Order: sequence, then C-alpha cells, then structure tokens
Amino acid sequence: MRDRRLVTPPLFVLAALSYLLNCALGTAVATKAIDTSRFRWLHHALFVLTCATTAVALGSGIRSGRRAPRGRAAVALAPAVVPLAVIPFAGTRGRRHPLVALSAAPFFAASLVVLALDPDRRK
Repeated sequence: MRDRRLVTPPLFVLAALSYLLNCALGTAVATKAIDTSRFRWLHHALFVLTCATTAVALGSGIRSGRRAPRGRAAVALAPAVVPLAVIPFAGTRGRRHPLVALSAAPFFAASLVVLALDPDRRK
C-alpha cells in the first residue's frame, strides 16, 4: 500500500509549477519575447491546468484535515482561488491582468513552504 504522504504533496508542486509556467508564458508574450499568435490556446490551456491542479490540491488537502501538513498547505493555498476566478474578467490589455495574476503567487509559495517545513517530511 502506498503512503499517501508521499503521493499527495506533489499535487501542490504541480499546481505551483503550472502557475509559474503560465506566468512565464504570459510575461514572455507581454514583453514580445515570443509570439503565440499561432497557438494562443497554450496560455489558456496552462490556465485551465493551473485551475484544475489547484482544485485537486485543495481537495486533497481538505480531505486530509486541517491539522495535517496537506491540510495546512490547502489553507495557505485557498486564497489563490480568488485571483484565479477573477483573472478571466480582468481583461488582457493593460496592468490589471498581470497584477491580478501575480496576486496569487504568495499563496502558491506559502503552500510549498508549509509542505517544506513539515517535520514528518524529513524523516
């Protein structure tokens, strides 16, 4: 039987990684470092992946309980849902879109810090 403690935390890492990749792609497009006019769907697909992995990570954390490390990580990640829900309505031109998107970053980072500081993880 597999140890759930070793299976679930990568969900938080995957959620943070997909968020980071989406921000990197958005920044590269905004600065005109790359042109995605032929494959605009990629940014949208990464956003959907970010939302889905965030939801799964939150669900796994909630299921484990608030006192468990995954539960505490879910509590730290939960506020990221607000900017993720607002971003489709923030428009794509101007400063609002990147500012709303970046407002989720502290919550993704906090969830990873909670998991990294888990004393059971070091055993």
